[in-house]
Amino acid sequence: MSQEAGIFARESDYLDCYVQFGEAQGRVISVSFPQSPEEGTETDHELLDRIGTYLEGNEEEFGDVIVALTVPTDQRGVLEKVGEIPYGEQVSVERLVGMTAGLDPGDDADRRLARRALADNPAPLLVPDHRVRDGPSAAPAKVEQRLRSLEGF
Repeated sequence: MSQEAGIFARESDYLDCYVQFGEAQGRVISVSFPQSPEEGTETDHELLDRIGTYLEGNEEEFGDVIVALTVPTDQRGVLEKVGEIPYGEQVSVERLVGMTAGLDPGDDADRRLARRALADNPAPLLVPDHRVRDGPSAAPAKVEQRLRSLEGF
């Protein structure tokens, strides 16, 4: 990742939309899936190349990409654990809660917290909330379904 700020986007035939992300100080701050990119977006970025490779059906992990998790602290731990779910594997919300330090999978409030974190995920795809089978995704439903299909779910 570069140290410059910018918005980068590239069209994905597989997703039938653009994959767009914002970057600042070498960190991804957001990922979205618009029908048209924002004006002034750049199309040349190593991360877009990697995402393209992934969307072509090649196994790709994004654990090395630094994502600025701009969410409340209690949600950050949940999303950090989501980032550890390997390509091609799924977990339930209950299992995700059990993986997260300080949370109890038997506690309704902790399960709601995890669902809220998934829904508020600033970087779906890079923080692969589509790998949580019974949780919400911050990606649009069509994108979430295609990402799940891509990984064999």
